[in-house]
Amino acid sequence: MPLRAKMLSQQQQQQQAQISTQAAAELFKPIEGDEPEDVIFDSLYGLRTIALNRPKKLNALNGSMIRKITPRLLEWSKSGIANVIVMKGAGEKAFCAGGDVAALAKLNTQGEEGQHKSTEYFALEYQLDHLIATYNKPYIAFMDGITMGGGVGLSIHAPLRIATERTVFAMPETTIGFFPDVGASFFLPRMSGSVGTYLALTSARLTGANVFYSGVATHYLHSTSLPALESRLAELRFKDYDTMETRLSVINATIGEFRTGLPYDQPQLLQGELRKAIDRCFRHNTLSEILAALHAEKSPATRQWAQDTIKTLHERSPTAVHVALRQMRIGSKWSISKTFQREHQIAAKFMKHPDFTEGVTALLIEKREPKWQPASIEDTKPEDNIAEPFFEINRDLKPVELLTDVDYHEYPYAAGLGVPSEKEVEAQVMQGVMTGPQIKRHFIKQSNGLEGVDAVVGEILERKTIPNEEGRPTWVYQEEKK
Repeated sequence: MPLRAKMLSQQQQQQQAQISTQAAAELFKPIEGDEPEDVIFDSLYGLRTIALNRPKKLNALNGSMIRKITPRLLEWSKSGIANVIVMKGAGEKAFCAGGDVAALAKLNTQGEEGQHKSTEYFALEYQLDHLIATYNKPYIAFMDGITMGGGVGLSIHAPLRIATERTVFAMPETTIGFFPDVGASFFLPRMSGSVGTYLALTSARLTGANVFYSGVATHYLHSTSLPALESRLAELRFKDYDTMETRLSVINATIGEFRTGLPYDQPQLLQGELRKAIDRCFRHNTLSEILAALHAEKSPATRQWAQDTIKTLHERSPTAVHVALRQMRIGSKWSISKTFQREHQIAAKFMKHPDFTEGVTALLIEKREPKWQPASIEDTKPEDNIAEPFFEINRDLKPVELLTDVDYHEYPYAAGLGVPSEKEVEAQVMQGVMTGPQIKRHFIKQSNGLEGVDAVVGEILERKTIPNEEGRPTWVYQEEKK
């Protein structure tokens, strides 16, 4: 059957990219030194694939790759026969291990001109991330392998995100003297409880099924299923009037055809007493309060975790940790567009701060302990307020020219995709109508029988509710300092 041109609905037309293909080609034109095959594009019927092709560099994202990907996405956004977009990485080790920070650190050593070029890179990266976050066609990220930093920016804003047994997720920026960017100001504060703050400050890793359990991924498949899924996605056809919700629902059901269950030997990591401790300790607004709360953890179930976390925080850049904490507290109020505008401002300041270049050089190039400025958390005083300058607007810095005018304060296509958030479970509990088992069945049905939903909802109910006199769960409130 021939492919039919699609007439987009009014809603989808409003989500079309606002920049012309010609303008995009000029804005993202190749420059000297760009690698010719660091990204590979492919088409099969209605499927369009983007393969990051630097496997020896763990598919680290650089300007050359962005200058190829962005115009192609803009072109496909206007195509009547491009139905589904898949972003993936070449090789078996990584989807994308992050941005090419070594190149940025090298630029920064060249002084103001080099720092300006580094800042321009972040503008390009954030334009691409915002385009993905507001894209007008179904976009699926295969988070197969290491998915960190810049790789998170290419995946976390997608409505459909597939983790595998090889997935390793982290935002490792505070380790190298930077802050969690690529839209982390938006997605981390919106994670359940204080999990986002914990991940931001510590650079803690989630692997395999736990990337799914945490809600970072919407699906979990074995890596061997991905090629067959691609072929199946190419077969999908949509009616001209199908909304984005309808299209995502069809794709969601299609992904379900390849589910083989969750690994029995990977239980939820962020649950029970550990999860309670994360919320207790990382709900505070200052680093000194967080450290005090960690020191106060005396339970056998969480004491070692608390001690390990204290050690971890002391290894991170003190400046970066303070900035990340402030970011987690105010980012929850930013829209998706404002997020990238503000993060661009913060990134520009970090390019001038010594910790970023020192962290990358010490840890990734020279393999030594970094020398932070200030040297330790104890050298920072509350009255110094070292994070505040990073959030001041530099009027001389040209704002990022975002490629669409779409904006929102919550991800628009979350319901029914992946595991439910605590807020969703709380909303059902607060209605006071259903019992615990009925609430579980509600979310299992909503997710089309997705494996893991029963366990996630059950853990939330056990940790956050107590039964009332009628046997229905009552939400347990905890003082929040965020």
